[in-house]
Amino acid sequence: MYKLFYILMINKKIILGILIIGLLSSCVQSTAFLGPMYTLGSTGNAFQAGLSYGSSKTVTSITGKTPVENIKDVLQPKDEDYDLRKLVKKQIKETRKKLNLSK
Repeated sequence: MYKLFYILMINKKIILGILIIGLLSSCVQSTAFLGPMYTLGSTGNAFQAGLSYGSSKTVTSITGKTPVENIKDVLQPKDEDYDLRKLVKKQIKETRKKLNLSK
């Protein structure tokens, strides 16, 4: 009797685990609604939530990247940034020499 109960409990856990995995496997697609749903819940403004979702989808369809990926790309330092920094430092040194403010 104990073995039968043990086998049934294991089967229930396995079946429950398979059901949970099956139900939650499509949650990745619905996480796009997470931001707008938070906006709707916190502000109560359905227009703002719809605008947030729509703009996110538009950016993704135009650029092929999510807004977060676009922000990461913008914040990555580029070689041109270093060249600009060198040029600005050079100009500052020259200006200080002309004004006799060099350290």
